[in-house]
Amino acid sequence: MAELIYGAEGDPVHMPEHLLAHVKLVVATKLRRNESFMMTWRHPDGSGRSSVWLEPSIPLRFVFESIEEPAIDHALLASLAAAASSNGGLILDLADMHLLAASGDAPPRPEKAPAEVAQPAA
Repeated sequence: MAELIYGAEGDPVHMPEHLLAHVKLVVATKLRRNESFMMTWRHPDGSGRSSVWLEPSIPLRFVFESIEEPAIDHALLASLAAAASSNGGLILDLADMHLLAASGDAPPRPEKAPAEVAQPAA
């Protein structure tokens, strides 16, 4: 599970690492362009939802358990980017995403090629 922490004293929003990796790309692109937007998530326990207005001046941290970057699903990335640019903003259903990750349907991590060993010059 990964965490998104918004604001200096914000509570972490927990979500699967593959989802946060995609959200990070969308948020970074929008904020780099100086485009603020709304992000909303439904609480996984069904207790409601929360929304934040994302803008470049507010501290933001992405915390991942894994040191490996997950594979990027370009269809998911495009869908999230389109939502972030819409009037409704980016809406995440963490309950559905939690079930997706638990079922093993999360995007696979990219295969790493074996490191090449440098040969000494003769």
